Amino acid sequence: MELITDVSRGAWLLARAGTFGTVGGTAGTGFEASARILHPVSADREDRSTVDERDDHPVLESGRWRWSDVASRTGGIVHPLVQWRSLTGRTDESDLVFEDGWRVHPPEEGWFEPILLAALTEHLAASTSTPDDLVAAIWSGWSELSGGSTLAVGWQGADQATAEEIEAMRRYALEIQAQHDDAQAAIRAALAVEFFPWPHRECFLLSMTLPQLADPTWPDRARIGTVVDLAHTPQMLWPEDHSWVLASEIDWDSTIVAGSRAMVDAVLADDRFEAFPVDEDSDLTWGGDPVNG
Repeated sequence: MELITDVSRGAWLLARAGTFGTVGGTAGTGFEASARILHPVSADREDRSTVDERDDHPVLESGRWRWSDVASRTGGIVHPLVQWRSLTGRTDESDLVFEDGWRVHPPEEGWFEPILLAALTEHLAASTSTPDDLVAAIWSGWSELSGGSTLAVGWQGADQATAEEIEAMRRYALEIQAQHDDAQAAIRAALAVEFFPWPHRECFLLSMTLPQLADPTWPDRARIGTVVDLAHTPQMLWPEDHSWVLASEIDWDSTIVAGSRAMVDAVLADDRFEAFPVDEDSDLTWGGDPVNG
């Protein structure tokens, strides 16, 4: 995946940026229709009659749940503007624990599961004339992409370190610190490009294709150039013909797809997604749930 240095390729969308915290502020305005896809959650059923050597309950089975599965237990209502905290009664990012042994983890934020993305490419491909020419926007604030991470080295042992061990640790720390500094400098150099100035979320741009994303294992091989590993799905994605936009805001546990009415209707009818119709003014902030709030 190559960096796109011409950020004017996003000028058309920047001109259509809506209000921050709304669908239009995340995916742009002016599309015929939009859908919100809820990110599924992972759940584990634990054996709470015992603990393992780490004082954790052994996991008996795991699964992927929809928000509607959670709502059936909490009594909440899943609707287009539903918010996880309102649905679960949580005020933080803690797990939801049920008496029958199930522990449900909060949905991922800013990450659109590659399996779902691969399924969605079927609808996206049918709605663009440029499936091999996509622009992906990746938030520049991800820590591992900043080239500014720090390194800590410590001593762990049953006894106090000897003078010789301390000296060996000092030499080792200097060596790996130099390697770390070189790696961070390489990242900064590789990503030293003009950012796409999406409001509140500056991004760098990458070239992608729908055939790439149709393979859900693509993140295992994703690299920016030859230096930087990419461990994120795009915050924004659009084809060169500007027919649709896919957007995963970094602080949201859902993904927006905006485009033609026909494409959005097809997504809403696809039972592989827990999706709902929204409009460009829909408030998807934590306080935007008028039903469960």
